[in-house]
Parts: sequence; structure tokens; C-alpha cells
Amino acid sequence: MDIALDYATLRLIWWALLGVLLAGFALTDGYDLGVATLLPFAAKTDSERRVAINTIGPMWEGHQVWFITGGGAIFAAWPFVYAVSFSGFYLAMFVVLAALILRPVGFKYRSKLTNPRWRSGWDWALFVGGAVPALIFGVAVGNVLQGVPFTLDTDMRESYEGGLFGLLNPFALLSGLVSVGMLTTHGAAWLTVKAEKGAMRERAAGFGMIAAIATIALFSACGLMIATVVPGYAVSSPIDMMGPSNPLRKDVIVIAGGWLTNFQSAPLLWLVPGLGFLGMAVAALGLWKRNGAIAMSGSSLGVAAIVATPGVAMFPFILPSSLSPDASLTVWDASSSQLTLFIMLCVTLVFVPIILSYTGWAYRVLWGRVTAEEANRPPSY
Repeated sequence: MDIALDYATLRLIWWALLGVLLAGFALTDGYDLGVATLLPFAAKTDSERRVAINTIGPMWEGHQVWFITGGGAIFAAWPFVYAVSFSGFYLAMFVVLAALILRPVGFKYRSKLTNPRWRSGWDWALFVGGAVPALIFGVAVGNVLQGVPFTLDTDMRESYEGGLFGLLNPFALLSGLVSVGMLTTHGAAWLTVKAEKGAMRERAAGFGMIAAIATIALFSACGLMIATVVPGYAVSSPIDMMGPSNPLRKDVIVIAGGWLTNFQSAPLLWLVPGLGFLGMAVAALGLWKRNGAIAMSGSSLGVAAIVATPGVAMFPFILPSSLSPDASLTVWDASSSQLTLFIMLCVTLVFVPIILSYTGWAYRVLWGRVTAEEANRPPSY
């Protein structure tokens, strides 16, 4: 079979598509997590909480497509990355899934009883289902930037030597707080767009402004630590972009400030983290003005840019190894075969436009502000 695209180009395309999937998940399900995080604080009455829940209720299940597709893409396009990350971060992912399971259960059972304690308990369960995944996703990124404690033997068998509590180091927790902050901002912006005017929307906007400012400060702190404390990785041997997928065929060095090398080589890349700061600032302005369009546009820009920043900084690394730097996984040596990547790309070009079209249609049909009268209306079945 004659493949039009060369191996290096296909690898680069799938690296970019992986970033798109992660950003898509953060942009869509991110505001769901943010609304759930805000739920016990911004919504004080049962009626207000029903309004907040109804702003995300119709769409949250569809947003899981990005999460599932991202995992599937890692499995098929980057098998080494899948093997190391899903086994090394197994316990952390279990915690994420356990928290995410609380969301559909909370939506289903919260209104079964009118008892205030019953409903308050499920509201806090929804909070856990929003805040915990947001925190752990950021913690995972922080650990990847520091290097994951794994090795590969000559038969490509992976050995992970970390633990759940080892993931909770200062830089990783700081990264986790960045994630919580930006998604809380995103959730507040969504409530400003979707919820009717009232006390709940006002409180959400207030918390969102605080979260946006905190995100800017925390993101700055992460950048400072990357420049001064967290070491980066660099390939010191010649890179064969068309070579076979064998992570052990290179030499890697660990250097101070190494994750800034790409920005120094191509200064235009500073636009990526810069847009992260700009987006959060615009979101804070939109929330202050109670302008949902500005707030949502700013938070969306900020979230996408903040998610993209580690990928741009780390390229070509996808998963560096702190125990055996030479075994680090890069774009050029951790992918599936050329044929597999090409077939996957063809399938993606067919089905992704269909998914995006359906999603856009669903948003159009379900658009409009959620009112207390509508949220508290009894079901017709």
C-alpha cells in the first residue's frame, strides 16, 4: 500500500491531534467540571443548584467523547505512551474515574428525595466529581513535566517505580491548582452565559474572577519553577524522524531550564503561554462586566493556551523518564507504524467532522438561558 504522507509527517500530525483532543476535552467537559466545583458555593438554595445543574445536564455526556477518544488515540497512535502512563498512573486514574462516576449518579439520584440533607450530600458528591478530576489532571501534567519514574528493558518491557503519593509533590500540586483555577473560571463563564440573572449568577461571576486571577498567579509560579527548579530534557544524539519506534535508540540529557529551549529557539512560541495569560485576563474582565460572551471567549482562549503550553515546551518529548532519560518517549520513537497512523488519520478525517457537526447542532437546539421556573418544573413522565 502506497502511503502519501511520510512517517515523520504522520507522527507530527498525530502529536498535534493528541493536543487537540486534550484541549477539546478541557474546553467542553472542563466547564462541566468547573460548574460542579462551584455548585456548593455559588448556588445557595435548592432552586439555584437545580439551575446550575441544568446548565450542564443536557450536554455533559456528549463531552465524554473527547475523554474516551483521547484515551483511544493514545492506545492506537502512541502505544508506548499508553502502556507507561496508564499503568504508572493507574491509581490516580482510578481516583479520577471514581470521582467522575459520582456525576451521573448525583444527577440521577439528587432529586429522588426532597430531604435537604439528601440533596446537600449529592451536591457535595457533584463537587467532588468536578474538583477532584480537575486537580488530578493538572497533577498528572506536573509530573510529566518533571519526568515519570519508569524504565524500559531491552525487550521494551516497562517498569514503573513510582506510587500514588509520590505524584503529590509541590510542583505537581501547583500544576493541579492551575487546572482547578482555569476550569473553575471556565465554569463560571458558562454559568454567566447560560444561567438567568440572579444571585447565583452573581456569586458565580465573583468566584470566577477570583479563580481567573489565581490562575494567572499560579501559572506564573509554574513558569518560574520551570525556569529555575524543574529540569528539562533534551535529545543529545542525532534524531531519526523516520526511524522505527524504539525509544532506546537515542541519548537524552537533563538540563536546568530545558523546557524553555523551544521558546528560545522559536520566540514566536511565547505567544502560546501569553495567550493563556491574556485569555484569563479577558475572562476576568468579562465576569466583572457580567458579559457572558466576553467571559466565555476569554476562558476558552485561556484554557486552550494553558493546555497547549506544556506540549509546546516539551516537544518532541511526550513522556520523559526521570529514572532512565534515554528511555524517554518522544514523537519520533514512540508511535505506531506508519500504516496504522495513516489508516487512523483517514478514519479521523471522516468521523470527526460528523461528530463536530452533531455537537454544533445539539448546542444550537439546546441554546438559551436556564430559568428557575424551567429548572424546577416537574418531569412530564
